[in-house]
Amino acid sequence: MRLLRRILITVVITLAVILVGVYWVAPVALSFYAARKAPAVARIVPTDLKDISVSQAPGAKLSYVGYEFEVRWSDLDETQTKLYPTDKPEKTRVDLHFRSGLRVWVTAIPPRSWVKELATDFNVAPERIESSFGRSDYGFVKTFYDFTPDKMHHWAFMGRGEMRDEFLLMIKSLALSRAAQTGIFNVQNQGYKGFQKGNPPSPAGWNYR
Repeated sequence: MRLLRRILITVVITLAVILVGVYWVAPVALSFYAARKAPAVARIVPTDLKDISVSQAPGAKLSYVGYEFEVRWSDLDETQTKLYPTDKPEKTRVDLHFRSGLRVWVTAIPPRSWVKELATDFNVAPERIESSFGRSDYGFVKTFYDFTPDKMHHWAFMGRGEMRDEFLLMIKSLALSRAAQTGIFNVQNQGYKGFQKGNPPSPAGWNYR
């Protein structure tokens, strides 16, 4: 009986150690590993533009996909303009070509697109995403732009905070374009707030939006 009891105690202790390893040690270790291996772009956070002056060079005022905006070039080749999606009456993207060889993409993203796409891609309820990041598109983007691997809560013991941080790290590592490697900048005026991905003077910064 004593031998059987010792065997049972040994089995219980072994199972307890395994469970602790699976449900606590392993996730924490993976959290540290993910933070260490995160791409460099995941460590970039928004900063203010050093030069906020408005160019006085002649340009053109355009209106596409429900927005009016100005560009600093006046050589738009309207014969090359393409609107997307091509199979739907409501257009959300325009491809603008200029005779100088420059090209500009303008995309209008419907409200709450982030929530809908992430809910579908990760098979989670939209309400869960909104409860963690809020309903505002600007607030959501600002949350993951401000996040860095150094801000991860590694010791959250499988709590909501840890899962949220891993989610943010995954999104930021995958969603940022190459242009963001040269910086993410706050842009705003009296009518809107947003972000500029890329520093135009940098060779990699011309492809920004």
